[in-house]
Amino acid sequence: MTWRRLLPRLFIALLIVAAIVCFFAFDLSHYLSLHALKEQQQSLQAWRAEHPVLLAAGFLVGYIVMAAASLPGAALATIAAGAVFGLVEGTLLASFASSIGATLAFLASRFLFRDAVKRRFGKRLATIDEGLKRDGAFYLFTLRLVPALPFFVINLLMGVTALPTRTFYWVSQVGMLAGTVVYVNAGTQLAQLDSASGIFSPLLIGSFVLLGIFPWIARALVALVRRRKLYARWKKPRRFDRNLVVIGAGAAGLVSAYIAATVKARVTLVEKGAMGGDCLNEGCVPSKALIHSARLVARARDAAAAGVDVGAVTVDFSAVMSRVQRVIGDVAPHDSVERYRDMGVDVRNGHATIVSPWEVRIGDETLTTRAIVIAAGAEPLVPDLPGLAGSGFLTSTTLWALRELPPRLVVMGGGPVGCELAQAFARLGSRVTQVELGEHLLGREDADVSAFVEARLREDGVDVRTRHKALAVESDAQGKSLRCEHNGETVTLAFDALLVAVGRRPRVAGYGLEALGIPAPKTIDTDRHLQTLYPNIYACGDVAGPYQLTHVGAHQAWYATVNALLGGLWRFKANYEAIPATTFVDPEVARVGLNEREATQQDIRYEVTRYELADLDRAITEDGTHGFVKVLTVPGKDRILGATIVGAQAGELLAEFTLAMTHGLGLGKILGTVHAYPTWAEANKYAAGAWRKAHAPQGALRWAERWFRWRRR
Repeated sequence: MTWRRLLPRLFIALLIVAAIVCFFAFDLSHYLSLHALKEQQQSLQAWRAEHPVLLAAGFLVGYIVMAAASLPGAALATIAAGAVFGLVEGTLLASFASSIGATLAFLASRFLFRDAVKRRFGKRLATIDEGLKRDGAFYLFTLRLVPALPFFVINLLMGVTALPTRTFYWVSQVGMLAGTVVYVNAGTQLAQLDSASGIFSPLLIGSFVLLGIFPWIARALVALVRRRKLYARWKKPRRFDRNLVVIGAGAAGLVSAYIAATVKARVTLVEKGAMGGDCLNEGCVPSKALIHSARLVARARDAAAAGVDVGAVTVDFSAVMSRVQRVIGDVAPHDSVERYRDMGVDVRNGHATIVSPWEVRIGDETLTTRAIVIAAGAEPLVPDLPGLAGSGFLTSTTLWALRELPPRLVVMGGGPVGCELAQAFARLGSRVTQVELGEHLLGREDADVSAFVEARLREDGVDVRTRHKALAVESDAQGKSLRCEHNGETVTLAFDALLVAVGRRPRVAGYGLEALGIPAPKTIDTDRHLQTLYPNIYACGDVAGPYQLTHVGAHQAWYATVNALLGGLWRFKANYEAIPATTFVDPEVARVGLNEREATQQDIRYEVTRYELADLDRAITEDGTHGFVKVLTVPGKDRILGATIVGAQAGELLAEFTLAMTHGLGLGKILGTVHAYPTWAEANKYAAGAWRKAHAPQGALRWAERWFRWRRR
């Protein structure tokens, strides 16, 4: 921090310290006792009769300074306001003075501490800020009515959040008013008070309790009114055919139906396509099967380095793609209609349309249901590119119909899907050109990870073209080509097949959201409980975001289903603290939590510990020394903020870091866990060891060295 920014902070801090020192040095607390107030009451009232404005101004300034510096005695000062100025004037003076002083303390806390707190606890603070953005006024109002914490603590804590100053002031002004009136009124009866505790009669305590629960009651009433207004145009059925209807039988929908059936709810699962959704039929399963074949090709070609010469490697692409379909068929029973019907799920093949908050039409039949879970998934995003529509382009959906290997393949997109398929087809024998608009492949990863993946793809023969903007698809006598712009120049890339892999678009249209007015700009708008605009309609998986990952869809499905079935009796917030993700290039890229790019963007302080796989015995034995483990921790502590692994089995290795982050375990716990030798998982332990070595107590080690030197004498 520069001196220009530091000096104002030092000045304000010194002012507050000076106020505190003077308060105790001059024993000002003596004047804020009930006994002293009783003794001085008549003289203060006489002085007020002679100098009403001056005394009121002095009291106002003194109270503001006391509250701004968080000095003790606010309760007695408020009683004094009643004793000297009476109920009306005393209430006005004490109310405005306390609110202004509290706001000054709030601003001082924000100026002095927020940046430091944000650097240290950025991610947690962001969550708090998001909650206060929605309900900050309500929570502050509740605290002001029944101070579970002393008011000065509330002032300081709220200062380090993003609560707007205007909101803090008016809520404090209104929220403290009831308590101020009570104390001021007590001051008007000062002669009958023997102690400050005398204010709190059983009736008064009961009043404060009621004041405390009033905001919650009010909030429930407001929610009830909103709900009645929201549902007013729909006729609620007198009885329901189902407890739950689930739309979509992909990863999220299957988990949702499974949970509902397990707890014996009556559930209908609707799918217009194939059971298993995109993951089984077009995504995870077929792509990993293809990647497996491509990896075997690469291993066979590299086998001579390990003393195994298999000769020329040939690829029967048609057999490869037939195996892909066979793998889909082998996995399909896990997601089959028969399996789910045996569980008790009413499985329907057809198009579902939500016709009211409690009704879903499937073909000619309309089912009534207590709750609905939307798990409609996503589909490949196809850009509006001139000439693309008539080019016969491929997507991750249509790719699997190929039976002949494209001699020249252009892959549009440098994300996980584009990188995985570009490498796989290059290994299988295609001449692959990969086009990416951004500066790097895998743009969400750190620069060193992106550079590593790009280098590996180039080694496998992929012609990587970053900073290339696709302009149009063209056809002529020579064939088809993709016209791009690069650094202001036109580049033409000829192809026999074009694979569009620029992302996926959630399916938010065509099943009734529009008629119900459920917002779905890109994904369906949901809260942390995965509720949509209508509290009994939930969304999970790709259609809800924020991640397009199969395991996240399954994770969200638990929350959505349990919340839907409990019917508002109890609700759980979806937890995204430790979400793992793996890109299945070779070697793999796996990550959980923050990486350096995200930590920097969020202004979160971190330390980096890096362990190179070139030092791992298992990696050396298997010629897998390319890659690293990189862990982000809180500065000076072993608490894990995130981990990125690049290397063989990275997706498997990541599970240990995900477990640690989920359950609050630090690197010290990983270091203290026995790992089998020689395994890839030892890389995690060695990374933890590298952190421990970097944080070894150097002073203690120097004393230990002296001790052992003395012991050798």
